[in-house]
Amino acid sequence: MLARNIFGMVKNVSGIITELEEAGMRVEVGDDFSEYRLYRNAQTDRAPMYPMFDVAGSYIDGSNGFWICGFNRADELIHTQAVRLLDISGVSLGQHLNVHRHKYITPDTTPDPDLTFYSGPRALRTITGKVCYHGEFWLPARGLGGPRSQGVTPLLSRILFELMFRIWKPNYVFALVPKQLAARGAHLRYGYNHCEPGRWLGPDQQVTEEDYLIWMNAEDMANALAGEPESLRSGDQLSVVRSKLTSIDPGR
Repeated sequence: MLARNIFGMVKNVSGIITELEEAGMRVEVGDDFSEYRLYRNAQTDRAPMYPMFDVAGSYIDGSNGFWICGFNRADELIHTQAVRLLDISGVSLGQHLNVHRHKYITPDTTPDPDLTFYSGPRALRTITGKVCYHGEFWLPARGLGGPRSQGVTPLLSRILFELMFRIWKPNYVFALVPKQLAARGAHLRYGYNHCEPGRWLGPDQQVTEEDYLIWMNAEDMANALAGEPESLRSGDQLSVVRSKLTSIDPGR
């Protein structure tokens, strides 16, 4: 990695973290997924963590993953996201998802996970190689004035992309988002270029869940990271986010 690239990454990440701290969020980055499991299991009002990031059922550590958590000034967990590096050279993403579907299916959404498969996106046939899976993204909603609508989501995603791209140089990164979020442009807030409709089909070909595939290739990632990160300092945005993060109920 060139020193110039390292410097650019450090500058961008440190600038984002400083802005988030000014807004009331302390950011923590880690690769001990036993620690992350403790954080997630404490969230009793949220769905269980996905098996792909759970050390109880998957091998994941600093060699193939890291997580990002955010805490407010009361030290309450108010943000999570994680990424995992996959080596799927020689197979397509579609083939990978068929084999490892149990780790991607949302718990309790299908009568038989053994007979439930993901289909739809054309990119399932072309995504291969060194691929990163981006998941566990969570930030409490607070209506139209909440942190999601105040520019916090792109900054948090940018931290992950900066670190992920510099560390692993993946060929692709992808995530699965519910249809209702994709319809509202979630992939754009997360920073993804491509969004394709997809669905999980159960044992009787019934649609058990509609998840859209959002993804970027290496060129997309490089272009996205070449631009300056967004800022919360314009107008009253920073003070609005600060008030929302201070008063937020982490269980919502």
